[in-house]
This record gives sequence, structure tokens and C-alpha cells, in this order.
Amino acid sequence: MATKHEQILQHITDLEIGEKISVRLIAKALAVSEGTAYRAIKEAENQGLVSTIERVGTVRIEKKLKENIEKLTYAEVVNIVDGQVLGGRQGLHKTLNRFVIGAMKLEAMMRYVEAGNLLIVGNRDQVHKVGLEAGASVLITGGFGTSEEVIKLADELELPIISTSYDTFTVAAMINRAIYDQLIKKEIVLVDDILIPFQDTFYMTTQNTVDKWHDLNEKTGHSRYPVIDGNMKVQGMVAAKDVLGASKQTPIEKVMTSNPITVHERTSVAAVAHVMVWEGIELLPVIDNQRKLLGVISRQDVLKALQMVQRQPHIGETIEDIVTSRVEDKSKADELVFECEVTPQMTNQLGTISYGVITTLVTEIGSRLMRKYKKGDLVVENITLYFIKPVQIDSIITIRPKILEIGRKHGKIDVELYHEEEIVGKAMMMAQLID
Repeated sequence: MATKHEQILQHITDLEIGEKISVRLIAKALAVSEGTAYRAIKEAENQGLVSTIERVGTVRIEKKLKENIEKLTYAEVVNIVDGQVLGGRQGLHKTLNRFVIGAMKLEAMMRYVEAGNLLIVGNRDQVHKVGLEAGASVLITGGFGTSEEVIKLADELELPIISTSYDTFTVAAMINRAIYDQLIKKEIVLVDDILIPFQDTFYMTTQNTVDKWHDLNEKTGHSRYPVIDGNMKVQGMVAAKDVLGASKQTPIEKVMTSNPITVHERTSVAAVAHVMVWEGIELLPVIDNQRKLLGVISRQDVLKALQMVQRQPHIGETIEDIVTSRVEDKSKADELVFECEVTPQMTNQLGTISYGVITTLVTEIGSRLMRKYKKGDLVVENITLYFIKPVQIDSIITIRPKILEIGRKHGKIDVELYHEEEIVGKAMMMAQLID
């Protein structure tokens, strides 16, 4: 039997795209408390099923596929530019494919405007009307409004017309920034991207006996399986060591490991790698928010995904990309040496190198050194910065790492940072190796 929370989520999923919802409506329709309705709507927002817009309310939107993540919906644009929706609210869930800045004569401008665009323009009612007729949504800058005729047309065509107090340049920069942030998110490999889906997963149920484990083991050659109950919720994990010496008629519930470690589909693969290494786990069940089994993820798939990510060219640039791209290898035959120039982005409000950047440099250089000795990936366990002096913008930092200890599974590295031959930082990094 589905819980009230699950029933509400299913109800929201079944709604038409563009339909408005509210806590009161949901509570009344499903005979639940307003608190329960509120929690479920928040969960739906986290899942990308609805979007809440100031002065409009909560609207059912189309859930984005990862390949479309950099495309914004008009609802997202309203939130990015702190906008006010003047008309066409029914179209807020639609996705825009590009934005056009209307800063030229009407005839010249309309050559560039087509359906699915967002036309960014100032106080020009005629342009608003022609833009809507071409199938584009309109964003009016400078806090201006528009005519009743245009608002009526926007409602008829279900194309949002939005007003923002920002100027055109600021709005374009804000939207660009939002798309750029989405691109960075798109590059992050999530469990969802590499899991073995439920239909291809071998699992056991709480009704099974050890006999079933032997059947599956013979059939698949695998030795670890998730155990689910009648509601598809994960109750345990069973492995070869659990069934060793148990009679074939023993209920699987007696031998399985209860409350196993699980991961969600939106967890990053890097976080999963850390869990798998730390706990020594080969296979993890992937669950949804109701603990229902969605599939499994194996250590082998996680390692392959991490190696693939490291070879991919990155589209969006994170702070870490900016820092590591500045690191130059100046090593000599007998000594590893790296150099990095301190750029304005790497500094704090005082104009000296930030502690976060120093940590990034230590991680990057320590990882490079460890890879010279050991093939494969590593998970950083601990970084200790135990001496730091301020280094200002445009300075060149020289970094000298050295291995203190390296074993089959662990490595300990000392990293020293110099500026003009004076020591300005000392750190120690410990990492666990994944093979």
C-alpha cells in the first residue's frame, strides 16, 4: 500500500503539464493534512516536476532529460531575473531554445525571431506583439509594462510575457550565467547515468530461502543481491559470506545484512566511489525517496565512469578547473616541481590567495604525484594545512611535493609551497587508492 506521500507525488506526476497546484488544493483533493501536502510538493520541486514562481504559484512542469539540462524553461527565467509575469502564464512550463536581444529596427529584428525564442526587449509594445505572433515569449527590461492587447494575445497564445526591473545587458548576463551553471551540472556523472536498471537487476525477496541464492549464483555467476519486500523496498543485502554454512531452507531474512548502505539515483558517482572504497563494497542498491529499488551500481561501473570523466573535455568551467589549468609542470630529472600564477579569481577579499585554492593545489599536485607511482584512481581522505602565509595577486607559487609513504592501498604526501624561494605553505595529504 502506497503511503500518503507517495500518493501525492503520483497525483502530481499525473497532472497535465502547465497545471497550477497548491497545498490547499492537494490537501482537499487527497484528504491529507496541509503539512503532508506541503512536504510532497517540496519533494516534487526537488525532482523537477514542479516549479514555484513568485506571484504566480506552483506549476507542473516537464521533467528535464539530462541532455536538455542546459535549456531553460520560462518559469526558470522568471526566477533568474526576479521577473513579474504579465500574461501567458499557461506557457511558463515551456522550454526556450535561445534568446534574442531586440535592439534594432523591427523588420531587421524579426529575421532572427522564431518560435521557442525568448525576445529580450525594452518599452516597445509593437515589438512585443510581433514577437508573440512569431511564437516567441517576451521579456521586457527596465521595469516597463505592456498594453492590454499584448497581454490578451499572450494569454491566447499561452506564451509568457515577463517584466523585469533589470536592464538588457544585466538580464543577458544573468541568463548566460544560469545556462553555464546548468552545463557544469550536466557534466557531473550521476548514479542515474550508469546504474543497472531494475529490469536487468537480479534480486531476492524477503519470502525467499537460501536455496534461491544458490539458483541465482549458478545462473548469473554473481554473489551479491539486494533483498526487497512486497512493496519493492530494500530490506537487506545478501552475499556469499552470509549464506556460507546455512541450510538451503533457511529464510533469507535470517542471513541477510539488514539496513544496508544504499545510494540515490541523483548521487554523484564520485561520492559513491568514496563510499565503496571506504566500506569495501562491491555492489550498492540504488533507491528512490521511498526506498524502492531502482537498480544496482557496481564498483567496476563506478571506476569506468570516473576514468571516462577524466578523459572528457569540460564545457563549463568550475573554480577547480580555473586553478588546475594554471598549474605548469616544471619538473627536472631528479625533482618534481610545479608552478602556478595567482590570478584575481584565486584570491580572497584581501587580494591574497584563498585557503580553498591552496587546498585545490595540494589535491591536484598530490594526485599527480601519486599517479606516477600507482595507476588508477584515488579518493582523498585527509588534507592538513599546517602552515600558511599570505601570497598576493600575480605572484608565482612554486610547489614541491614528495611521497612520505606509499602502500598497496594508501599514500601519504607532503606538499610545500614557495614564493621567491621563501616557504609560504606546508600541507599533508592522505589518499586511498582504488584499483
